[in-house]
Amino acid sequence: MPSPIKKKTPSDSGAESHPKTAYAKAGVDIVKADRFVETLSKMVKSTLNPKVHKSIGGYASLYQIGPNQFIAATTDGVGTKLKLGFELNRHHTVGIDLVAMSVNDLICVGATPLFFLDYFATGKLDLKTSTEVMRGIVEGCKQGRVALIGGETAEMPGIYAKGEYDLAGFAVGLVDRKDLIDGGGVKEGDLLLGLESSGPHSNGFSLIRKLLDKKPRDAKLVRECFEPTRIYVDAVIALRKTLRHNLKGLAHITGSGFLNIPRINDCFDYQIQLPRSFKIPKLFLQLKTRGKLSWEELYTTFNMGVGLVAVVSPQTFSKAEQTLRALKLKAHLLGRVKRSRQGSRISVQGPGFAIELRYD
Repeated sequence: MPSPIKKKTPSDSGAESHPKTAYAKAGVDIVKADRFVETLSKMVKSTLNPKVHKSIGGYASLYQIGPNQFIAATTDGVGTKLKLGFELNRHHTVGIDLVAMSVNDLICVGATPLFFLDYFATGKLDLKTSTEVMRGIVEGCKQGRVALIGGETAEMPGIYAKGEYDLAGFAVGLVDRKDLIDGGGVKEGDLLLGLESSGPHSNGFSLIRKLLDKKPRDAKLVRECFEPTRIYVDAVIALRKTLRHNLKGLAHITGSGFLNIPRINDCFDYQIQLPRSFKIPKLFLQLKTRGKLSWEELYTTFNMGVGLVAVVSPQTFSKAEQTLRALKLKAHLLGRVKRSRQGSRISVQGPGFAIELRYD
């Protein structure tokens, strides 16, 4: 999924002049990646036709197949979380991650997931490992309510180190025009409902792995970081059924952390005040300590315990909360939508800290 583009402050003059964040030192340059997405978006325009309703930059691209119906399509991978899987010799859960990262994007535009395809590439095929990966993909497809209709297995000697592989996933869904979730109905005063994550999901692992390597090695922290990504398909289906068109916006909190929230509608500010009922998971606080990370770095890299954010009206909030509680999924009132004067800002206030992020 393309990462959102973070607006530079007036003092910024380019990526090279930025003090390097811990994530950049771990080898991931978000500023450069965002510039690539901008460049790519311009290049792609020459390939589009009138049936393309929404292209690069959103959670899913939309292609019109009827007067009032669209195909939604998205693709993603698992990232360097795979390296941790190689180290632990655990391959089942990364298959779940692969499906989750795509279907969680599809539901953010209101689409019902239909089918999934996978790509598995390795230097030399190991039947035990590849079977474990596929077992996880099948489990993810069941959780995400998608049919696994095909894929590609590629053996490429010399490309991958012994015992390593890479994964990519492709998901397609269907959405009627009346069911599109595009943030257009968001208003000042609407509430932000945060659905809890199962851990870091599949983002920030270039930094996480670097921090986990620090002595002393914490086996429990490693296991917690490796938890599979939570799939929110059932939760969103239930919310759509209960709230109908009062489910105004959804943000999948992936790469760039809370900077994903303004992707719902970047004409507003988002004021977040973490409630007492919400405890930042200890694993993120441990990562903060290990890497001496700032709160801003944490909230622009990780999901911080919130995997999906929904925008609902104050009148329907209780109904949404009850719906999720029936699914045994914890959700919290995170904050509210505010009128924006210039650009979109996300303020986050928690126990002992307050930060402000800008989005463009």
